[in-house]
This record gives sequence, structure tokens and C-alpha cells, in this order.
Amino acid sequence: MGLPQINIEFSGKAVSAVERSARGIVALILKDATGTFDVKEYRSIEEIKVEDWTPANIDYIKKAFMGTPAKVICERLDTAESDYSEVLTRLGFKKWNYLAIPDLENATDIETWLKGKRENGKKTFKAVLPNASTGDHEGIINFTTTDIKVGDKTYTTAEYCCRIAGVLAGLPFTRSATYYVLPEVEGITESTTPDSDIESGKLILVNDGEKIKIGRAVNSLVSTTVSKTEDFKKIKIVEVMDMVKDDIRDTFNNNYIGKVNNIYDNQVLFFTSVNAYFKGLAGDEIFDRNFQNKADVDVEAQRLAWEGIGTDVSQLSDQEVKEKSFRSNVYAKANVKIVDAMEDLDFSIAI
Repeated sequence: MGLPQINIEFSGKAVSAVERSARGIVALILKDATGTFDVKEYRSIEEIKVEDWTPANIDYIKKAFMGTPAKVICERLDTAESDYSEVLTRLGFKKWNYLAIPDLENATDIETWLKGKRENGKKTFKAVLPNASTGDHEGIINFTTTDIKVGDKTYTTAEYCCRIAGVLAGLPFTRSATYYVLPEVEGITESTTPDSDIESGKLILVNDGEKIKIGRAVNSLVSTTVSKTEDFKKIKIVEVMDMVKDDIRDTFNNNYIGKVNNIYDNQVLFFTSVNAYFKGLAGDEIFDRNFQNKADVDVEAQRLAWEGIGTDVSQLSDQEVKEKSFRSNVYAKANVKIVDAMEDLDFSIAI
């Protein structure tokens, strides 16, 4: 019969969205000469074998699992190797959410690679990087806190990115990482300018006098545009955007490409399914239920496509342009409102 099962698949994705958001995947690149393998994947710390890694690397893996991600992918890099390209190539074909590299000294190449994967490869990868000087991107979390004391060890900024990546991968959409408490941390070098650090796209730890916690959960984006607004600075908001992109892209790839004729009626069925998915997300307060979250044909893009091959569509109404599908292309746009977490309070008391 075709097509109706798409509604079921999108409905299932909406129902499971909160659960899936709390089961992200961490990717670690670990320098180690202990084993001869390229990669190990773990779903719990019980699966880690001490003979496979140095004690320091086992500690990093365990730090990532403290945030309860669904899985940790550990890519091994020889200790003498400084070129990450081969490992990044392998990771480029895998599915994961947050990357951390505890031995990283210069984040520039990793930043460039990640930006390329998000912008050109349409991947939804994100990375927690130490002192990401050229970040300014929603996919790069610029962690900058130093001298992180846990027990008898003091971790560097790079080393503790594993822990932060695990936290971000394990949080559901029902909460933000803002003020997430790290109970194991006993001390840090505190920022003297926390507000300006956050404004400049730095993720920092703060000490409230009783406990140490993540400050405002922001990524490194500072240069906003019409298409990348202030909302793109929030880690929680970008995580929802990425999930929605993945869900729609995966469903389209699996059920539409090459299987469905590109006529307006079939596009209507697709958009009906997407809008039902949006409604499900609104029901879980991932989208704002009081907002008209809607996907439809991008009429302007479709007009331009026809005009680009010399077809005059200037006299056609928007509806007529919608019904005039262009080759194999589906031009789509959506307007949604993602729910943020409560993070700011303005409370005036009159007496």
C-alpha cells in the first residue's frame, strides 16, 4: 500500500524523543600503545578490559560514563602519532553525538573538521574541545575551566572534556546542562569574569560556595546571523535541532528516496507526517505547544528552481507553484519553536 507506515514511523520517533535524547553517544580519541586494535565500543564500564588501555585512558572512559551516555566509542591513536586524520575519517562514517580528545593540545584542526562535517557533510556531530580559539560555531563546545581537582588528581581542561561530553550526551531534553552539578569535583581555578566568559562562548565550571557545577550551557557560537539567532548558542536547543534533522532525514532516506514519485500529492503526505511528528514533540514539551509548528513546501525555493531553467512562473499563485513539483527535488521549510529550560529569573518584590 505504501506511505501510511511513514506516519507510524514518525509517531514512534516523537514518542521516543525524550528517551533517545538521554541516550546519546560519546566518541573518544585516546592515545594508547597498549593494544593493536583501532576501536573499542562500550555500553557500560563493566565491558572495559584493563589490558586494553592505560590506567589514564580507562579513567577517561569511566569519566565519560559518569554522564550515563548510551555508548562510548573509543578510537585508538598511537602515542607517537600527531595526525588525527585517519581516526577522524573512521569517525566520519559512524553515528555519535559528542567528541572529546583528552590528550588534545591544539583544537584548530578538529574544529575545522567538525565545522566541515556539519556544514557540508550534513552531520550532527558536536565536540567538547579545550580552549577552542577559533570555535564560534554551534557544534563546538569551548570548555575552558582549568585545574579540576578530583580526589588526589588534578585534571587539565582537555582531560576533563571526557566528563563534559558524557554529561551532554546523557541529558534528556527535559533539562539543560546549566547548573548541572559535578559532585566529584572538589576544586577548580575559578574564572574572575564568568559573565564575559559565557558571553564569549565559553563553557565553564562555577563554584557556588557549596558545589561545583556547569555554568550556563552554551556552545562557542558568538557571531549570530539572521539564520543563526541567539537560540543557536544554547547546547540544549542545538541538540533538539540536530535530533529533528536526523529523524526527518533518516525517515526520508529510508522510505522516500527512489520509492515514491515526486508529485504534489505525495509531498502533501510527507509534510502531513512531519507535522504529526512535530505535534508529538509539542506534546512532550520539546516544541512549544502554543506555537504553530509546521512544515510545508518552500514556495520561494521552488519558484527559483523553475526560473533557474528559464520557466516563467511569475503569474502562478503560491498554491500553483506548490503543485508544480520540480524534477526530483522536494523543497521544504519549517517554522518551529523549541522549548528552552528555565535559566533566568527577574523577580521584583514591592513592599
